[in-house]
Amino acid sequence: MHRFLFLQALVKFSVGAFFVGLLLFLPAGTLDWWKAWLLIGLLFIPMFFAGLYLLKANPKLLWRRLNADEEQEEQKMVIVFAGIMFVAAFVAAGLNFRFGWIILPDWVTFVGAAIFLPSYALYAEVLRENEYLSRTVEVQEGQKVIDTGLYGIVRHPMYLASVLLFLSMPLVLGSAISFLIMLAYFPIIVKRIRNEEEVLEKGLPGYTEYKKKVPCRLIPYIW
Repeated sequence: MHRFLFLQALVKFSVGAFFVGLLLFLPAGTLDWWKAWLLIGLLFIPMFFAGLYLLKANPKLLWRRLNADEEQEEQKMVIVFAGIMFVAAFVAAGLNFRFGWIILPDWVTFVGAAIFLPSYALYAEVLRENEYLSRTVEVQEGQKVIDTGLYGIVRHPMYLASVLLFLSMPLVLGSAISFLIMLAYFPIIVKRIRNEEEVLEKGLPGYTEYKKKVPCRLIPYIW
């Protein structure tokens, strides 16, 4: 089982890295773009070691993360829009580099990297705290409400981490145009959260009480 899971994870990891590289370097027209290489390293090196950790510590969670097919039509549309946004932002960054439209200074790249790495660590902590995490909106058998740690601060810390990750990536690439495109993630994630909470309220015992205990969905003290 673990050998098959490792091979499955390795294939998806390799395809993902190749696809991101294609989205960046093909529009850029060159491989000589250090900011793109930096982003790929920041994105996939921690991902590789996180995958190895999950393979050993929680293979069921890794399997759920790799084999997730969204069933709800509303969430399928959210995924489509997020995918379009992601592709558009990366292609725009490559074109921006190629034609020199609006190139942000190098210090912005380092600020972006300084935001990206702690955000990745935040994402990893969410995975550690919640063994029921899935890429789909669903209530799993035996699932319980998690209300400690990061879940005692906001109800959706994984989405908070993803917002920070998505907004820091165009900064690493030095592309203001891509940053503006990534801002579309806010209405997308709000839509996903609202639908997810409807599902959890209906199917997860104690979630209504949890909402009262932790009032903020995504941003502490704001929303």
